[in-house]
Amino acid sequence: MDKSVLATALGSPAPFGQSQFAFMRGNAFEAKVKADGGAELLRLLYERLGGGAEAPAGDAATPDLSAAGPEGRAARTALALREATAAGGWALLDHPMLALEVAGSPAYLEPDAVVVHPDGRWTVVEIKSFPMIDASADPSKVGAAARQAAVYVLALERVAAVTEGAEVGHRVLLVCPKDFSNLPTASVVDVRKQRAVTRRQLTRLTRVEDIAAGLPEGTTFDPECPPEDLDAAVAAVPPAYAPECLAACELAFHCRAKSRAEGAVEALGRSVRGELGGLTTVAGVLAAAAGKEGDPADPTVAALRRAAALRAEALESASAARAGALDGGSLPRDGAPEGAAACR
Repeated sequence: MDKSVLATALGSPAPFGQSQFAFMRGNAFEAKVKADGGAELLRLLYERLGGGAEAPAGDAATPDLSAAGPEGRAARTALALREATAAGGWALLDHPMLALEVAGSPAYLEPDAVVVHPDGRWTVVEIKSFPMIDASADPSKVGAAARQAAVYVLALERVAAVTEGAEVGHRVLLVCPKDFSNLPTASVVDVRKQRAVTRRQLTRLTRVEDIAAGLPEGTTFDPECPPEDLDAAVAAVPPAYAPECLAACELAFHCRAKSRAEGAVEALGRSVRGELGGLTTVAGVLAAAAGKEGDPADPTVAALRRAAALRAEALESASAARAGALDGGSLPRDGAPEGAAACR
């Protein structure tokens, strides 16, 4: 089921999406980076991650990865990776297809490129259209790219485990436009932390079969069914909403509305949720801060009450300062403060 279709049927369509201009600009930049058999891309990679190998001399292999369906493409990619590793030279795989098991079901992934080094190392390449200004890019965008690349690394490790002499590099190459031009530049991003987090999250995911077994009999996600039935079906699968979902999930606006209606603190962000401990609702947080609920010995409750007291003190001081400013000056008959007329 396409989540965008489901979100529209629920009355909460996702209004985001990449503009046609941005999409075309991104495609044009990627084509520029990969032109001439990926000569510029390989040059950037050799400068940042070349190691002791000889520089690519324009003879890097670019295997054909076309096949029928995602499963066929994934198998063709795995074969190309093994052949390139055995050949002992440079190879550039353009848009390979990788498979990764997620909650018991295969998920197919398509990185921008994977480069095979002569020593058998495999490097993931991510090509993004956001700029790298003075060798630095937006940290939030770099972080998102690192998390995305970490998933590709995990998928590649499955193939490398059955490929003699292969090793997946934990450093990926991020290629972006340089400053305000369309010239490519690159930076190396270490994704070991993101890889570890993603791997841990994948092991904790509930299998699709187990989720389906826990649903009420007759549950359907058919967008043609009545909205109230569809809403109940979606509610049968507990969401794990966070503001970050807005940038990645078509159902995020539906889940956000539900989260806000329930007053869940998750709507404020995962970091806030982590700081609030056992307080799970906004109403509960406000009541604890006001001293109406909560154990005073609880550090979270004590911190909330201290913050509320400081806020009240600051508001009282600001109010007193405004009152003093008004009382300290007289107003002439035309309503302007004294001295204002002299400034006219």
